Amino acid sequence: MSDAWLLGRARELIAAVQRSDRAEQLKVVETLDELLEEAQRRGEPVLVAQLLRAAAVSRLITRGMVDDAEPLLDEMLAHTKRHGLSLLRADAHALRGRGLVLTGQEDAALTEIARALALLDDAPNTDTQLGRRAWDRLLSSALNDCWIVLNQLGVYEAAEEVIARAHQAIRDSAGPHEITLLLMNRIKMLLGWGLRLERVGRDEEAGEKFRTAASMTIAAEAPFAESLFPRKPGVPAIDQVGLLAASLALAAPAAAHIERLRKLSSGKGYPHENILVAIALARCLDADGKPDEAMEVLLDTRHTEAEDNSQPSMRLNLVRELARLGAGKPDGRVPEAEELAPLTLLADYASALEAELWSLRESQIATLNTRREHERLSAEHGAITQQALQDPLTGLPNRRALDERLRALAASTDAQPLAVALVDLDGFKDVNDQYSHAEGDDVLRVVASTLRDALRSDDVVARYGGDEFVILLPGAPVSAATQALARSIKAVASLPEHLSHGVTLSVGLVSLRPQERAEEVLSRADAAMYQAKRRGGNQICASPSPGTDTDTDGKAEVDPAASSPACGDDEDT
Repeated sequence: MSDAWLLGRARELIAAVQRSDRAEQLKVVETLDELLEEAQRRGEPVLVAQLLRAAAVSRLITRGMVDDAEPLLDEMLAHTKRHGLSLLRADAHALRGRGLVLTGQEDAALTEIARALALLDDAPNTDTQLGRRAWDRLLSSALNDCWIVLNQLGVYEAAEEVIARAHQAIRDSAGPHEITLLLMNRIKMLLGWGLRLERVGRDEEAGEKFRTAASMTIAAEAPFAESLFPRKPGVPAIDQVGLLAASLALAAPAAAHIERLRKLSSGKGYPHENILVAIALARCLDADGKPDEAMEVLLDTRHTEAEDNSQPSMRLNLVRELARLGAGKPDGRVPEAEELAPLTLLADYASALEAELWSLRESQIATLNTRREHERLSAEHGAITQQALQDPLTGLPNRRALDERLRALAASTDAQPLAVALVDLDGFKDVNDQYSHAEGDDVLRVVASTLRDALRSDDVVARYGGDEFVILLPGAPVSAATQALARSIKAVASLPEHLSHGVTLSVGLVSLRPQERAEEVLSRADAAMYQAKRRGGNQICASPSPGTDTDTDGKAEVDPAASSPACGDDEDT
């Protein structure tokens, strides 16, 4: 199984899980977990992130498994941050927002979407390692996941902006499945938007949304026939997908749509389309003079969707439709005079409530934009701070970051004893002279990476300047630090010639003394490093602190397994 096969299979399963019963959904979840385990065994960062996403999405779609998705999304966030996968990191935030909507935490969901959009706003245009097509697909996927939450919350203006960006991202490289997905999502959004506009009396604008959705439904027929969605060959998409049938019916309610909508309302639909199908069917029945049947359809749907909190705005549309049909008598007679006043008052109250909800919705859009800008500025500030503390060539902490970390470790009792090593590259000048400074920069990057990989995760490797590095080993006595650094020396010496050009390491090692200042301990480490150089390089010279056990020659006690000798404090030792 190639990586491409794993990813393609995951995409097929995500498409299938949306129209499966719960038993099948649980099988899909199990299969995706197996694919994720295989991806983690292979260790390719982008593949792992995409399979984490697939495993989380399958749980978000399967009712009752929202809580199970949370640890996967936490892992996805940590993984994407560690590997610098900005698009998939944004997608993780978007999926967290989706989970929060499902648990009724709408304000927190909006914050997650603001974080996701801020990351996407600042994302680069492409990644040369991924390739343009893969990059565009990841960008579109992340934007689409943001769109889902915005659409669920009824923030349609922001949702329209986001889905337009998603379409732009894959305009030139999208396959039939991506085109179908985008069209169906836009249709869903336009129908929800139209129903929302009706609730505040903007019927003309609502009709325009319904007509646009109907035209997109016609455009979706061809790509749907080649998509990954489960489908019956040779059967029109509007006879298979309730959302598409509802769009035609809402644009022009008529008896001609009733039979199709009835069949689709009783089958397995895509997530969140049941209410739209019910409203469309009820309007067609009402237009055909069957208001009783229309009310029955709406009441049945309200009962079956009672536990679904994933689309609060759409649930209000359903309740509003019930109120609209129930305003008159079932037989069509005008209410008696004594009944008219309460109904009028109720209608007035509903209108006032809708106006207030509309204002709240506009506040929600403003809140999203504010939080989005805040997240973008916070990320920008964090990046600037990171740049101020990072060596641009090697990516290691720079001199300023080293000073701060050394002060913090010196003040921490948990970090004692603290070993401090100054590392210089033997033969580095020859690389610059014989090759080029660009080649020398490559050697510095390779050595920096090798040092980082050879040491513990809590050890600090910083670039001190030029071809010098400083290593801080908290909690390590000189003997243990010598062994660790000996492994580093061996790792650099074993690098392929074309990567290292034969450079080796000279290391001066000391242990921090009580009350010793940073410049003092670094000066001692520097003196020890020069002793290692005078002895031929490619070794460690360890200068003991007072109280350190020494041998008869005054040398620090070194583990016999260490590959490099230790040196005393005096130059003639």
